[in-house]
Amino acid sequence: MSYFYGATFLFSGLFLINMLFSYQSKHIDPAFWATLKYQIFAFPLFLIANMLIGYGIKFGFKAIQNLTFVLVTSKGIEIVISLLMGYLFFKEVPTWKTLLGFSIMIVGIIVSKIK
Repeated sequence: MSYFYGATFLFSGLFLINMLFSYQSKHIDPAFWATLKYQIFAFPLFLIANMLIGYGIKFGFKAIQNLTFVLVTSKGIEIVISLLMGYLFFKEVPTWKTLLGFSIMIVGIIVSKIK
């Protein structure tokens, strides 16, 4: 069950935080006061996202007993979410170089997990 909780919390928290920053990049004026106002209003959502990420790492570590693997996997999840946010907010389509780099990272995770 810790696997499920860890993956769910990590994905939810990383999705939320990337969505907030993507929204800010597209819709919020980069002027100081507009950005500060957005950050203040979005603070509760950032807090929720950080709590979800923290618990996701905690449950992932409880399930796997390897913090390095959990953190590397969370970065992999974040890259997938970043690709999704780039497409949703800016209509960016990943190139073959992006997909090759992500594939190399997946292979690295698999190799590091082999005993």
